[in-house]
Amino acid sequence: MDDSKHQALDRYAPDTALTRLIRIPVRIVVLVVVLPVRMVWDLLSAAWHAFDRVLLRPLGRGLARLADTLVLTPLAWLYADVLTPLGHGAAWLLGKVGQGVARLFTTLVAAPAVALWRYVLVPVARYGVVVPLVWLYGAVLTPVGRGAAWVFGKARQGAAWFLGGIWRGLAWTFGLLWQGIAWTFGLVWQGIAAIRRGLWTAVTWLVTALLVTPASWLYRHLLAPVGREIAAAAEVAWRIAGYLSRAVGRGIAWLARHLIGVPVAWVHRTVGAPVGHFVRGALWDPARRAAAEAGRVARGALATARETVRQARRDAWRALVGGAGGARSGEPLGVPARTLGSTTTVPSAAQASETSLLGEKLVKQG
Repeated sequence: MDDSKHQALDRYAPDTALTRLIRIPVRIVVLVVVLPVRMVWDLLSAAWHAFDRVLLRPLGRGLARLADTLVLTPLAWLYADVLTPLGHGAAWLLGKVGQGVARLFTTLVAAPAVALWRYVLVPVARYGVVVPLVWLYGAVLTPVGRGAAWVFGKARQGAAWFLGGIWRGLAWTFGLLWQGIAWTFGLVWQGIAAIRRGLWTAVTWLVTALLVTPASWLYRHLLAPVGREIAAAAEVAWRIAGYLSRAVGRGIAWLARHLIGVPVAWVHRTVGAPVGHFVRGALWDPARRAAAEAGRVARGALATARETVRQARRDAWRALVGGAGGARSGEPLGVPARTLGSTTTVPSAAQASETSLLGEKLVKQG
């Protein structure tokens, strides 16, 4: 409590001549020392944040996706589709084997052992050992033990009375002797304690006068003000260094923006954007439209070819079997096609594509 109270009082102590004398030089020296450290710290912090944003986070996400694709997904499939069925099968097989072993053990070992214990060992132990021992204990050992106990009890009482008299005499003699010794040592100890208290008081006074008081005065009037000023100077210097470091950073950012960013933006607006628009309008859009049109034509041609193959297969089947009534099970049957210029359907008319890329006319087939 005293130390904390002194520290609180020292923290809010008024300025002295020594404090005002050392404040400005200490702050200048600390600022010179702290400024490079703060600038290096800010530079390393900015570099680390940029490195983390540009490289570490994308690399971590890529590695996580790669690990999920190459390791976690195969392991999950292996566990769910391979190891789990194998485990279930092995558990079922081990269960069946365990049941068979248990039945075999019960039949060959447990049942014979139970029968041997129940019908052989228990009767032999009961009538061959326990019953004779019980009779021997009750008829022989119990009376002998009681007589021996009575004899030893009487002998113990006589020995206790004799030894008690001797012990009481010795105790009375040693008691008187001990009281004399204790009274003598008590006087000696009181003298030693008085000497010790006097020596301790003298040593305490000397230590307080020669060490504690000068050290306390040195701490309160010299070390504490110097320490407070150094701590305050370090705090102020760290803030000033932060302001200077941010100012230098803003200056570098301004130079980079006007020396690199502005020219690059001007080149992008005046050269890159018009060239990109020209390339997109003159080359990319026509090529994309041509590719889309070619894809549509190819898809139409493939659809027409598939329909032609299906129609040829149906015609060949009709020619071989003779009409729609002889169609085999599983043979695809087309929907009856409509004849041109009519809404009715003719069973013998072949299906025709409703859209044609070449504009060809549909011919009625009979």
